[in-house]
Amino acid sequence: MKLKLSASSAKRIRRAAAAAAAMAIAGVALPASATAAAPSGGERPTSGWNDYSCKPSAAHPRPVVLAHGTLGNSVDNWLGFAPYLVKRGYCVFSLDYGQLPGKPFFHGLGPIEDSAKQLDAYVDKVLAATGTDKVDIVGHSQGGVMPRYYLKFLGGASKVNALVGIAPTNHGTTLSGLTKLVDHFPPAGDVVEEVGPSLLQQKEGSDFIKKLNEGGDTVPGVKYTVIATKYDQVATPYKTGFLDGPNVKNVTVQDLCPVDISEHVAIALVDRVAWHETANALDPAHATPTTCLS
Repeated sequence: MKLKLSASSAKRIRRAAAAAAAMAIAGVALPASATAAAPSGGERPTSGWNDYSCKPSAAHPRPVVLAHGTLGNSVDNWLGFAPYLVKRGYCVFSLDYGQLPGKPFFHGLGPIEDSAKQLDAYVDKVLAATGTDKVDIVGHSQGGVMPRYYLKFLGGASKVNALVGIAPTNHGTTLSGLTKLVDHFPPAGDVVEEVGPSLLQQKEGSDFIKKLNEGGDTVPGVKYTVIATKYDQVATPYKTGFLDGPNVKNVTVQDLCPVDISEHVAIALVDRVAWHETANALDPAHATPTTCLS
């Protein structure tokens, strides 16, 4: 016997399937850092960073601005790496961007163009506080690609010495094949768009990605480093994070430490191989070999 569904029942099934697809896409992108329980009320501790009285030293003359990933925030994404840099004498600052109403702590969801404007204002704030004329930027996931819009379209290149992207979505992502759900089931895209516009903007082949990379991946005057892991399950295929152009260094952590099993979240959150290679990018004159024991 063939089961017939009413129009309303079929509509509910389509919406449920679309919601499930959207949750799958957003869920894979969700950094573990964003799942950390946040204290109610007040600001969370930042262990020595976001100190606006910090003045860069002669050894580390530029402040470092950290840009979190999609669904991350300025604290949880950097609980390991920010103190790592502070202990090495850097002035370190992290911003929240891409906030949407009713979604506290889970940021990086708004349109990437708007997030780049927030970065623009934040860099100016850091430069004014530290009395410097340039910053270095380190970003994870979307935080590695969003600053490229700032550099290319908002005049950021004159204020940035180096950009380090950790597992960035520079050329879009297939999200381990999950973006095919949007291609084959358009209602899923509508639901994902409601979660946050930046999700589909990072999809391989999106209008945003095409515009960002048209005419070349880089802009003059900025040094670029990309640090990727072959076990990335979010920015996929992982080599799509790599950039082409002058002043570019592309690194796979397994080339430095073959037993490194970090995936998309761990590479920023706990991977000292990636941290050490980032420190080398920030201070290439004093770089030391990056190994499994870094």
